[in-house]
Amino acid sequence: MNWHKLTIPETFELLGSSEHGLRSTIAEEKLIEFGPNELQEGKKKSVLGILLAQFKDVMILILLAAAIISGIIGDLTDTIVILVIVLLNAIIGFFQEYRAEKAMQALKQMAVTQARVLRDGTSSWLPATALVPGDVVLLEAGNALPADVRIVESVNLKIEEAALTGESHAIDKISQRLELDDIPLGDKKNMAFKGTFVTYGRGTAVVVATGMQTELGRIAKMLQEDESLTPLQQRLASFGKKLSVLVLLLCILFFVAGWLRGEDVVKMIMTSISLAVAAIPEALPAVITISLALAAKRMIRFNSLIRKLPAVETLGSVTYICTDKTGTLTKNKMHVEDILVDGKLYERNAIADVQQSNNVQLLLHAFALNNDAVTDDDNNIKGDSTEVALMEVAKEQHIAADAWPRLAEIAFDADRKLMTTFHSYNNAVISFTKGAPDILLQRCGNIDLAAMQQTVDEMAAKGHRILGFAYRMWDELPHDLSADLHETDLQFLGLTGIIDPPREEVFDAVQQCKTAGIVPVMITGDHPLTAKTIAERIGILNNEKDLVITGQQLAAMDDDSFLSKVERIKVYARVSPEQKLQIVKMLQQKGHYVAMTGDGVNDAPSLKRANIGIAMGITGTDVSKEAAHMILLDDNFSTIVKAVREGRRIYDNILKFIKYLMTTNSGELWTLLLGPMIGLPVALLPIHILWINLVSDGLPAISLSFEKAEKNVMDRPPRPPQQSVFANGRGLHMIWVGMLMAGIALSAQAWAINHGLHWQSIVFNVLCLSQMGHVLAIRSETQSFFSAGMFSNKPLIAAVALALLLQIAITYIPFLQPVFQTEALTLQEFLLVGAASSLVFIAVEIEKKISNSRREKQRKVEVGM
Repeated sequence: MNWHKLTIPETFELLGSSEHGLRSTIAEEKLIEFGPNELQEGKKKSVLGILLAQFKDVMILILLAAAIISGIIGDLTDTIVILVIVLLNAIIGFFQEYRAEKAMQALKQMAVTQARVLRDGTSSWLPATALVPGDVVLLEAGNALPADVRIVESVNLKIEEAALTGESHAIDKISQRLELDDIPLGDKKNMAFKGTFVTYGRGTAVVVATGMQTELGRIAKMLQEDESLTPLQQRLASFGKKLSVLVLLLCILFFVAGWLRGEDVVKMIMTSISLAVAAIPEALPAVITISLALAAKRMIRFNSLIRKLPAVETLGSVTYICTDKTGTLTKNKMHVEDILVDGKLYERNAIADVQQSNNVQLLLHAFALNNDAVTDDDNNIKGDSTEVALMEVAKEQHIAADAWPRLAEIAFDADRKLMTTFHSYNNAVISFTKGAPDILLQRCGNIDLAAMQQTVDEMAAKGHRILGFAYRMWDELPHDLSADLHETDLQFLGLTGIIDPPREEVFDAVQQCKTAGIVPVMITGDHPLTAKTIAERIGILNNEKDLVITGQQLAAMDDDSFLSKVERIKVYARVSPEQKLQIVKMLQQKGHYVAMTGDGVNDAPSLKRANIGIAMGITGTDVSKEAAHMILLDDNFSTIVKAVREGRRIYDNILKFIKYLMTTNSGELWTLLLGPMIGLPVALLPIHILWINLVSDGLPAISLSFEKAEKNVMDRPPRPPQQSVFANGRGLHMIWVGMLMAGIALSAQAWAINHGLHWQSIVFNVLCLSQMGHVLAIRSETQSFFSAGMFSNKPLIAAVALALLLQIAITYIPFLQPVFQTEALTLQEFLLVGAASSLVFIAVEIEKKISNSRREKQRKVEVGM
């Protein structure tokens, strides 16, 4: 229903009410019909349901299968350790999802507990839940809106709607009907909405919608949509499926080959089960979780608070950042940039050079005196953001706020759009009038109206909010002040251009985004001209192909038309919550990973739906924070760019330890698979496999999380969303290095058996020490271990040293030998193990050198083209 188009009598008639409010009996009937004025939650997940959902992941199911298999083999140690890992992973995931469920509860808490209502012609305080359409509510400064209402009477009524519309300043409310059909929420000046706040004045309004029918209710419905999977979750799910199929095929192949050779069936079944255990990276979920937790802790230093751990790596895959303007790209502080006086336009800093002009002096006094802003004990100026900006200019030029005492005033009125104050001045009275130029200029007698209007248009084209100033002299203070009489025959003083300017650091941050292949997009509730100006200044708009679109224009598009243009639109102005959600969905449909920033209730659905929702820590509502994946503690766009850099570093490191763990498992797999095929006994026992997978793998893998960012981390495009963890040669690396490890281990096994040495302990140690050499070599994809700095990652060096000490301990300490089925090696055997293990390190360093040479040749070819 277009309530804004109806007159007040038409509104009352349609609602079956009057200016005296509803009768109590009718209100009770309506309460039964419409239900309580509260937000309803969708189908809630039970605590048990949330917990069980943590065990649906393919990798977790594989680990559970491994635990069962280990139990069948008879090794309860393996079973217990694997189950502990799975349980810890499930507990962490459970708490993340359980916290996410609080978003709807935070939204419900925005409901007002009490409202002042007219019923049966008298006013009383009622619970907000008891309100029904047709109730008349009384509003005054400090009140929160209890429902969606149509304004009936406005006495300088201003309402702060930033949480719902994104509008950066309080809106003046009127009671007159509006003509247009489809206009944005922020332009419905005769309406007010549940969850917003009265900041100034008073008024009367009639309730037109309650509960889930309000704008807040519509947002609540959108919050019930499912969240998107993170890139890591998608890639690991794909990885888990591929791994399970591979393990199954290899086990079947291994069993069939042994059976055809005439091996004992029971022996082959048990060996095949050992093979499956070797292939499963038991430590991977734990290592990833610990790595993300360490990164989340580190990111607090960058003013980024991570609410959901997978968000850390999601940042590294972001292709679009959809950001709010006010407070994120800008300072959220109005600032006078241009001043027009004596027919000339000056920049703010230049006004001091022309202070000797009488008109300049009068204009600066108008800034300070026609102003209700006040200075507190700490010398901070408080008040309306526009008046604060004017007072700052006056203070800079040493104009006192009480220079000429105020005698009287004609208060600002939303219809009149003017404010006038009267002051003592040289034994006479001077009045200063400020307000909208289109109205003020018509009341001035000393200007060329057409020329001045052209100047106003030119200033407005720069995205400025324009204020006009004029004065009039009086012999004495007029009686019975009237706007019609005492705001005429004015003498024009000047104009100011006011804007919320960009943050200084945003310019570099936007450029870094573009260098990194990330597209920044502005989504704001402000006027499109203002949005365009800021976007051009900071570089979001920098060519003619980039589009600026309003919510109205977006509403007129069908999905196909929007989908075809969505990658060219860089600025959205005056958009609704549904449209924000639509923007995210369309970009995702195009295959992009979307980061969405927001601070208001209206942002919550899009924050939840985005691949990573980023709430504002300073200005953000509880609803937006609960729906988001991370919170910016300083509300600064440049902090997002720092977080993206950190996210890319973390994802690079996650790929490194997946590469490390899977290469290790590949080495074990080939050792177990190929040994019996070439007539060697099974090289490893289940306890050896578990030790390698959890201890030798786990500590070095976690320490890879501390690896510094690659030099080109922000000079390359985001990883393609569909890219597998096996891409860019990682899969091939896992296979050939794994086969090299197995080849070295099996060669050592055969040589040791032939010479009557401790062959099983030799194979076990060769595999463990080969992995230490491997982890040192893969610290960087391009730099050698030595050029990257031997001690630039001290936790890794410490982890490798600890793993070596533990390996020596279980090999040589007598009471540990029966537990781990090891035997003490002789000096000759130990030297053999050390020499054989170093081959993997050397081979991987050679691989990097060859890859670098190929990349350099490719770069030269591309430059030559």
